[in-house]
Amino acid sequence: MNAILGIDVGASGIKGALVDLDSGRLYGERFRVPTPQPSTPQTMSEAFSEIVDFFNYEGVVGCGFPAIVKNGVALSAANIDHSWIGTSIEETFGKSGNTRVFATNDADAAGVAEMRYGVGKGEKGLVFLITIGTGLGTALFYKGMLVPNTELGHVLWKNGKSAELYCSSGARERLKISRKEWAGRFNEYLHHLERLFTPDLFVLGGGESKFFDSYKDQLTTNARVVPAKLLNNAGIIGAAAYAAEQG
Repeated sequence: MNAILGIDVGASGIKGALVDLDSGRLYGERFRVPTPQPSTPQTMSEAFSEIVDFFNYEGVVGCGFPAIVKNGVALSAANIDHSWIGTSIEETFGKSGNTRVFATNDADAAGVAEMRYGVGKGEKGLVFLITIGTGLGTALFYKGMLVPNTELGHVLWKNGKSAELYCSSGARERLKISRKEWAGRFNEYLHHLERLFTPDLFVLGGGESKFFDSYKDQLTTNARVVPAKLLNNAGIIGAAAYAAEQG
């Protein structure tokens, strides 16, 4: 079996699993640890190594990380400690886990998984994957090719704040609004992206994808909107696939 450990780093949890890259499925159960607070390189490295140790794993590791990532270095830190900016994710995690790490943006990782194994497979038009969690992550594909680090959850929105502060899961929980009210806000965001990019398909991933049936009727874009097939495992699977391509 062609299996690689994929680890998906989020603002609230860090989860990993062995991934069968032939089928795009998890091999066994995933293991999750809470994201430490503060989420500094040192504390998150300890959580990362805990996951590697849990699987008794010694190969290359793929890591989806919630930041702009170039050459393995974090260039932003919207929902994690700002000390990550300018820090090499690959070196920091690689040293703590005693393994070789390949890091990419978490939404890009989820998008790669959906385009390779999920609902985006075979799609040749313009496709957006949006991960809906503490923040909003976006991955953009054209003819199956990734445009990396789009970060469109951070487009300026009302009152000059980013869109993710208006319509992410984190915003819904912080504002204590119903999922119906939240869906109306999220629909506004989709329409904004549609005006800018005219996509053919929106794929919704992250934690909110599990509840898609409860709010799908409120989403009124011309583009098709579907839940991610791989749901909240897409980041893990895509991270592993990314590592396989790099290693």
